[in-house]
Amino acid sequence: MSAHSHEQAGTPGHPHPHGHGHTHDGIDWAAMIGDLRRDDAMSADADAEIARRLIGPIPADTEPTVLDIGAGAGGQSVAFARELLARGGGRLVIVDAVPELLEAAQQAVKVALDGDDRVRVQTVHADAAAEDFGAGIPAADLVWASRMVHHLPDQQAGAARLAGLLRPGGRLALAEGGLPVRCLPWELGIGAPGLQDRLLALRDAGFAQMRADITGAISMPYGWNVALSRAGLTEVTSFSVLTDHPAPPSQAVRDSVAAWLRGLSERIGDRIGEDDRATLRALLDPAADTYIGAREDIYILGVTTVFLGRR
Repeated sequence: MSAHSHEQAGTPGHPHPHGHGHTHDGIDWAAMIGDLRRDDAMSADADAEIARRLIGPIPADTEPTVLDIGAGAGGQSVAFARELLARGGGRLVIVDAVPELLEAAQQAVKVALDGDDRVRVQTVHADAAAEDFGAGIPAADLVWASRMVHHLPDQQAGAARLAGLLRPGGRLALAEGGLPVRCLPWELGIGAPGLQDRLLALRDAGFAQMRADITGAISMPYGWNVALSRAGLTEVTSFSVLTDHPAPPSQAVRDSVAAWLRGLSERIGDRIGEDDRATLRALLDPAADTYIGAREDIYILGVTTVFLGRR
């Protein structure tokens, strides 16, 4: 389940990365490819809806160029490729600073296209935090970044750099915010009720600490719609998409929830109380009757909000 570094919304999995190995946010993104792929599988329907809503308004007489900045393992890139194919073709440019992720995303798109060359796919190795970001990246009708900008030292400057990649009339779309993903019942029959709320509070505190620890971090004390307006964009708005895998869970949901809980317990470490730590050990033991992945009442429910504006 989503270990999005801020896990602001969406599905179980991990944050969509932007850096090389251990980046300025201290996260080793390349080690997360397996979890990112699991996340992509859970969010496939939401990703497809996002692709339809963002690519659909591009004028029909345009061969679109779409940039996916910080593409992770390629789940949204796959959705964009399929939507471009459905309208006859276009160009998809996958941008990331982690070579292993570029390769993973490119391979995922290659499998999805199954040899159809009407969608031209290009990869660019670049760090969105770099001052020269944009060199070698073509101007686009749509620039997409999912849960990436909030890892940059200067989030407002990052949004402005992304806006600068747009063609006149093009749109920048940022997946930032939404509602925290839910997957556990409030009372588990082991430990104190409300475990997930306590874990999410610790996760959010950890995100705040991650931001504070980034060298040169600059506060952005306003919402993403304001950030897009300050980046010079107009017609700023937002929409939200739902990810809903209700109980009883499929095996994929079971695996995803167990992976989320395991990853989250590792990341919060000693900040959790001893009672909750003991509960987590019991929930994460596949040989125990208390194993979280064996429950019939786990699920995945989350909301991803997309903020967008036009150049």
